[in-house]
Amino acid sequence: MRFADAIVPTEWAMDELIHAEFHGGRTEDAPMTWAQQVMWRAATLSRTQHLFLNLRRVLAVPRRAPANLSSVVQAIGTLVGRHGGLRTRVCRTADGTSRQETAAAGQVPVLVVAGTGDGAAAAAELTRRLGDVAFDHGREWPVRFAVVRVDGVVRQLVLVFSHSTVDAYAVEVVLREPRLILLRGDLGTPAGLQSVDVARRQHGPDQRRSARTVAYWLRQYRRLADVSLDGPAPPATPRLHRGTLVSSAAATAARMVAARHRVSFSTVLLAATTALSAGANGRQVCGQFNRSHNRFRPEYVNAIANLGQIGFCVLDIADRPGFFELLPRIYRVALDGYLHAYYDAAAMRTTFEELGYDYTTAFLPHYYFNDVRLPGGDLVDDVPPVAEQQLRATADGSHFTLIDGLDAASWHRLLHVVDEPEALGLTYTVDTRSLRRRRSSRTCVTWRRCSSRPRTGTCPGPGSPADAAEPTGAQHPGRRAVRRRGTADLEPTRHLAGPGCLRRRPGDAHLSRTLRCPTGSTPTSSG
Repeated sequence: MRFADAIVPTEWAMDELIHAEFHGGRTEDAPMTWAQQVMWRAATLSRTQHLFLNLRRVLAVPRRAPANLSSVVQAIGTLVGRHGGLRTRVCRTADGTSRQETAAAGQVPVLVVAGTGDGAAAAAELTRRLGDVAFDHGREWPVRFAVVRVDGVVRQLVLVFSHSTVDAYAVEVVLREPRLILLRGDLGTPAGLQSVDVARRQHGPDQRRSARTVAYWLRQYRRLADVSLDGPAPPATPRLHRGTLVSSAAATAARMVAARHRVSFSTVLLAATTALSAGANGRQVCGQFNRSHNRFRPEYVNAIANLGQIGFCVLDIADRPGFFELLPRIYRVALDGYLHAYYDAAAMRTTFEELGYDYTTAFLPHYYFNDVRLPGGDLVDDVPPVAEQQLRATADGSHFTLIDGLDAASWHRLLHVVDEPEALGLTYTVDTRSLRRRRSSRTCVTWRRCSSRPRTGTCPGPGSPADAAEPTGAQHPGRRAVRRRGTADLEPTRHLAGPGCLRRRPGDAHLSRTLRCPTGSTPTSSG
């Protein structure tokens, strides 16, 4: 079988292909997990969803491990045989529903590509080729493999996972194993629960917990009855524009604040986005949606399944809290959201619709926040202080680029936090019906400025005179650079004032100036 027969693009027909055989017990089937149902629905609504959701990873093969092609292919077969979640397909049934089926045995195709040096460049190109193509979940396995050979030795292993079957946490569990299999041949420990195991629990005893969560969401949503968007503008194409800010200064500043106030790194980022988003529009309450990996049960810690779902909480900001006051408040409500992120998505939708709510637009006036950094990113103990001058110099190395947009989303502002080498990546998505791309670009520049002054500066907002330049200079289709002003343009332009902003409190010393909302600024991204 050619690789093109197993995937889609015919232009890959001439690439070398080898098959890894796997054996994994018995054939099983089950309904889809709750998170799978959501991903499946999203994929049917958007033609570009896979570009965002396909999970792309590269592993360097250990130097001391057997690195000939046959050994690596055998290790791939062992890995897939070990985890039913990696040999599961989704099939439509006669009644129109979808079920997942786990194969007992079979073959997984492995693309073989030649590289140079350490093979990293060829591996990076493979993640694009394999990740930019949507999965055919009825025919394909939910993970694609490729290897890079340099002078006959396998140097890199490329894996692209379908998010419709596994979540990012499960991917990290899987990625711990190939090196150990290569070095030892056998892990000697049982695998965690698989996708079909989780689905049986969710469609059985866990329905009671789901019902309690649905009731909680309804109570919280009724607190937001008067929150709405201003009159929408005509949408652009695509409707949602996206940009990514990469900044090591933002990572350093957030860790300093988290260490000083004994909160998590993620809490600081969520508080910052809330300050920028809700601080200028005069809202008394705002709805926040955050993603939980739902690994709260011991048996779910190493589950190879898609468990990640969205939590919901309501933040009260009627008293216009200062940034330091916002931190513990954000922590409490976010935790509430995480604790109510395990539910039957179909039952949630049905309940809202039966009560007369339009589920497709109900959450549009609110914010979505998703911190998808790898485990360990929240370690903030003993963070050494960094002088403002040094941070400002580091902030000059931050960069913002526009990336491919999306067709649809349930919120009008979304922020995704990702790891970048020695930096933080903030991907900001806005619905152009409520916020034009010009303003969203300025918001990300505001993030860069805020990260440069965790001690003594103020943070200008998108509506202040110090706004950054417009995006200019095409790099390639769908991606443009933004000019950055020099540090002279980062000087404070106005103090926090006015009824529409989060007010400064007496205790909000130098660190509170990290991310504050000035008069006249426009709400930006959030969770």
